Amino acid sequence: MEIFTQTKVDFMRSWKGAVALSLVLIVVALGSLLVRGLNFGIDFTGGTLLEVSYEQPAELSSIRSTLVEAGYEGAVVQHVGTSRDVLIRLAPREGVSTAQLSERVMAALRASDDQLQMRRQEFVGPQVGDELVERGGLALLYALLGILVYVALRFEKRFAVGSVAALVHDVILTLGFFSLLQLEFDLTIMAAILAVIGYSLNDTIVVFDRIRENFRKMRKGSSADVVNASLNQTLSRTVLTSGTTALVLLALFFLGGELIHGFATALLVGVLVGTYSSIYIASPVLLALGVSREDLLPVEKEGAEQEEPLP
Repeated sequence: MEIFTQTKVDFMRSWKGAVALSLVLIVVALGSLLVRGLNFGIDFTGGTLLEVSYEQPAELSSIRSTLVEAGYEGAVVQHVGTSRDVLIRLAPREGVSTAQLSERVMAALRASDDQLQMRRQEFVGPQVGDELVERGGLALLYALLGILVYVALRFEKRFAVGSVAALVHDVILTLGFFSLLQLEFDLTIMAAILAVIGYSLNDTIVVFDRIRENFRKMRKGSSADVVNASLNQTLSRTVLTSGTTALVLLALFFLGGELIHGFATALLVGVLVGTYSSIYIASPVLLALGVSREDLLPVEKEGAEQEEPLP
């Protein structure tokens, strides 16, 4: 803690280079999203859902291996209710009906356990997936608009622009990461994106709070000096919070299993990008918009000087 509180890093000295790097990454991310798109999972594309029951506790890794050997890569396998009940989600296949797909999957699974029973069979059409994409996008948009209003009321409209710029930066880069690597994008990843927005906003608000406080306290120095001082004063908090969060996410990434792997990946990328943006995106936007000490001083009431103290 003491080491970080004594730092005097000139963050704003390189803010133009950092912003230029971010713009390049945003262009790459948007290009990938336009050309390659996202690799939507079954939650969005639709598919077949099977619920099966075993007499003994089922090993999910063994079931996944059996499905891969049978040619059903990418199937989502998870426990539901008890360790003996398993939910299997399969992507749709051209020329194969839901009934045929279910029969083939059950035949492959019964080759290793003939006591297997099918409890439920459902088909989720692609129209449901389109609705989820639309609602997910609207959720992101409403979150950003709400944040814009909140920060504008709590601080000042230019602070709101800076915070939303950082959040848009974080969302685009995280989505671009999944697009470039063609990692599966499902509802858990959408939830992680919304969590990233909350985390990044919290980090940005802490920095903005200190910037506003220092603009009122520091009588000397330019706006860049005030921003630098604020970033250095909050650096220990930023490093400790991001570091401990990253450690938890790394544990989830390596030990959490396949179902939570994508969720942990999205959060890990989002936390790293969000920490960077609170320093090199949100704060530089304030300087670019010309925020100064006068903008944050409390407004004096007219005639305050003429008012006499009460007896």
